[in-house]
Amino acid sequence: MLLPTTLRAVRRVYRLSPSLPSLSNHLSPSLSTPATHLSPALYTTSTTSLLNPTSRILTPRIYPPPTFEKVEREAKEVEETDEEADGFQFTDAYAAIHLAIDAVVKVFTVSSSPNYFLPWQNKSQRETMGSGFVIPGRRILTNAHVVADHTFVRVRKHGSPAKYRAEVQAVGHECDLALIVVESEEFWEGMHFLELGDIPFLQESVAVVGYPQGGDSISVTKGVVSRVEPTQYAHGATQLMAIQIDAAINPGNSGGPAIMGDKVAGVAFQNLSGAENIGYIIPVPVIKHFLSDVDESGKYVGFCSLGLSCQPSENAQLREHFHMHPEMTGVLVSKINPISDAHRVLKKDDIILAFDGVPIANDGTVPFRNRERITFDHLVSMKKANETANIRVLRDGQELELSVVVHPLKALVPVHEYEKLPSYYIFAGLVFVPLTQPYLHEYGEDWYNTSPRRLCERALRELPEKVGEQLVILSQVLMDEINVGYERLAELQVKKVNGVEIDNLKHLCELVEDCKEESLRFDLDDERVVVLNYNKAKLATSRILKRHRIPSAMSTDLLDSGVIKEEQEAAEA
Repeated sequence: MLLPTTLRAVRRVYRLSPSLPSLSNHLSPSLSTPATHLSPALYTTSTTSLLNPTSRILTPRIYPPPTFEKVEREAKEVEETDEEADGFQFTDAYAAIHLAIDAVVKVFTVSSSPNYFLPWQNKSQRETMGSGFVIPGRRILTNAHVVADHTFVRVRKHGSPAKYRAEVQAVGHECDLALIVVESEEFWEGMHFLELGDIPFLQESVAVVGYPQGGDSISVTKGVVSRVEPTQYAHGATQLMAIQIDAAINPGNSGGPAIMGDKVAGVAFQNLSGAENIGYIIPVPVIKHFLSDVDESGKYVGFCSLGLSCQPSENAQLREHFHMHPEMTGVLVSKINPISDAHRVLKKDDIILAFDGVPIANDGTVPFRNRERITFDHLVSMKKANETANIRVLRDGQELELSVVVHPLKALVPVHEYEKLPSYYIFAGLVFVPLTQPYLHEYGEDWYNTSPRRLCERALRELPEKVGEQLVILSQVLMDEINVGYERLAELQVKKVNGVEIDNLKHLCELVEDCKEESLRFDLDDERVVVLNYNKAKLATSRILKRHRIPSAMSTDLLDSGVIKEEQEAAEA
């Protein structure tokens, strides 16, 4: 939104002339909150806590009043600056507040996360707060980490003491976005929605509106766009496009809109620890991709991936070895995910020259806007699930045009398991669970160094060989006379049950429950073996569960499949 030249000139004059602080304060008040940095370096900013902001009194210095000639000269300078800045949008804090005051809400969440060491129970509940804003369709957009593992959600609009019950409609943890809806008609009285804009250019101004820590009322902070590039999303551990700004984004700002002109340029979601005023917002293309999934499928589907690991081809000898002509550019395929469609089409040592007709540079980037570049992964992530991508490759010196179907890929070891109860299976006091990163996170903030090294390396590097594959581990041993001597075998991967290689926890459960032999044998990592008398172990399971007050020997997902299987067998009989 461009201010009238005269008003902007007056604001410029009084900003440069501290002798008239009263008018300057009325024209451009400053809102601020104390900055807090958490670990890890990139972190989400939903949780708020009450801090005691420090204040200090500054004695204004006395300056002589400006002359008329000085005012006229500086007004002319502002007009010249406006002409140079043609094409950029300047966001005024007043305009942002006026636009957002009836659209931005405060979100109150009660959540309870699972205990992955004791997967049959949850941790104690906690309360967090964040921000959100209304979009068309009577929906509220916020961050996924604001409502993650929620049990109860309420929202409050500006100027109202009432909190209204809200329901989570859809959550996309990879892109850190969520949609919530409110049924109360009273809540929607006087509310307005915000429209989505476009990706801002570098140095364009944005105003972040929300409810950060340090107070209970709405707040606005202003900054400029510093960088636009793929960034690691702390909550979803995914590389997606993000916009870096120099506005303060503090705990509680999460989910609030970043306004440019009269439209939304992004959603505030994280900042950088150890740096001052470096915040990140989720750009409009990512938001639209999320909303498109929900509108078309009724749920969040995900962001697509080719399932490739590629190496830059910046070395001239490398390019010569793979028969690349001087005018050719591209990247070398070094690893392919076995469950991706690319595994059917591409081969190791292929050179990817172009994606959907867009040439790929030797460093893996493609053109983006005016003289900017971005990694070609962005082009892949913006495609919808099951769309076809055209890829031009160089293989053994020959150029080929290939088609690959892209879709979201699941990792062998899931990065997150929000809104899901952990899977587990207990037999004779042996607790079996699928390996997940949330399980490793139970080892503390420094989980990468404190968790079992072998499990950590597999979680971060291994790829699945087939759809539905899991790494199943013996998490712990609940002591009983039936399992004495096996307590030191915890935290090892389970490879086989009675000589049969297992695919996942459900497969292990079925092999154990259907055992017809007298002895039951588990083959673990490091060539370790667990052998149990099947009938004695089955009897011991009941008393161990009772002793530890565990309601069931298996999680709900396995229990449901067991019930379905029994019903199918009964129907066949």
